[in-house]
Amino acid sequence: MNADPRPAGGRLLLALIIALVAVGPLSTDLYLPSLPAIGRDLGADVAGTQLTLSMYMVAFALAQLVYGPLSDRFGRRPVVIGGIAIYVAATVACAFAATIDQLVAARALQAAGACAGVVLGRAIVRDVYGRDGAARMLALVGSVMAFAPAIGPVLGGIVEVHFGWRWNFALLLAFSAALLALLAWKLVETNRQRDAAALDPARMLRNYATLLRDRRYLGYALCVSFGYGGLFAFISGSSFVLIDDLGLAPDVYSWFFLMCVVGYFLGAQTAAHLTMRLGVDRMLMLGAAVNVAGGTGMLAAALSGIVTPDVAGAAYLVFPMAVFVLGMGIGMPNGQGGALGPYPHMAGSASALMGFIQMSCAALVGIAFGRLHDGTPTVLACLVLFCALAVTASLAFLVRPFARR
Repeated sequence: MNADPRPAGGRLLLALIIALVAVGPLSTDLYLPSLPAIGRDLGADVAGTQLTLSMYMVAFALAQLVYGPLSDRFGRRPVVIGGIAIYVAATVACAFAATIDQLVAARALQAAGACAGVVLGRAIVRDVYGRDGAARMLALVGSVMAFAPAIGPVLGGIVEVHFGWRWNFALLLAFSAALLALLAWKLVETNRQRDAAALDPARMLRNYATLLRDRRYLGYALCVSFGYGGLFAFISGSSFVLIDDLGLAPDVYSWFFLMCVVGYFLGAQTAAHLTMRLGVDRMLMLGAAVNVAGGTGMLAAALSGIVTPDVAGAAYLVFPMAVFVLGMGIGMPNGQGGALGPYPHMAGSASALMGFIQMSCAALVGIAFGRLHDGTPTVLACLVLFCALAVTASLAFLVRPFARR
């Protein structure tokens, strides 16, 4: 029987989960318009500057493998509070970084704190709402959370133009410090099935091995991971393509990013309204089809020559990306719910492993963009389409053949 959400805090709990999950996208999206300026200020090239994103994802991925078992053993509350405290300290270091190496290191530590919010936010949802309820609630969280990446680049672009890139980290510091205080004051424990052996190395390996042997779990996790990988290709590459290559101002760029956020919001709303009616697997099929449509349109635009260095030309590239993100908004919460549903006794570990795969995929995509970018939008479009096709393959070969009839 599912836990009653009322003792866990009701609407306040949902608000805290949204804030926790928002820490991750805010940490990447707020400073996106500043990436070219950071490179110039700290004397780094595109590949070096992009490492502030890719190494963030690597650290995010690795830390999740620890947070999941920790929360299964000691509970969600103390672990998430500790993670956000690490984030606060790391954000101070980001704001005062004097070299690109210092910023990369500080961003890695920042990720080690931020991932507590994402991993444990999902685990708390699973604790309280169960398998099918978790998919719906994650969709609701995603639709509301869309405002974080919507506000992030717009606000970050304004801050970059008027104050400089360091003030974006000052804003993250203010947000995370306020969240830390609220968590310490109001968050209650939701893990009612603590595992005393969760931190035993052999037990951790067995748990992760159990998850990896489950083809449906792996399929759901890969759908989530490649969907996010396509988005991260845009996150890591769009500022260089739109600002450096196409000549958009940082504040204008942020409005194009907003177009993709609207796509995600619409996709998450669609998932929230249709998941209980159509089921997780059908929603994933719909999301994958939309992913492929968006990726195909993006590559066609990049190869056709209609992406020109002006606002209209940029729109031809960004609109199909918004279509891809629409599909991601449909598929991601359903993939997350499908992966976590069968494992209430180790929801933290299941969430952590899924997050590890997701962020590893994102880091590889980001590194690929940094190494392959040639001053045109073609590499970015190819990476997005590749991820769309990988979502479809994961669904077709791992999830669908083992679906419950």
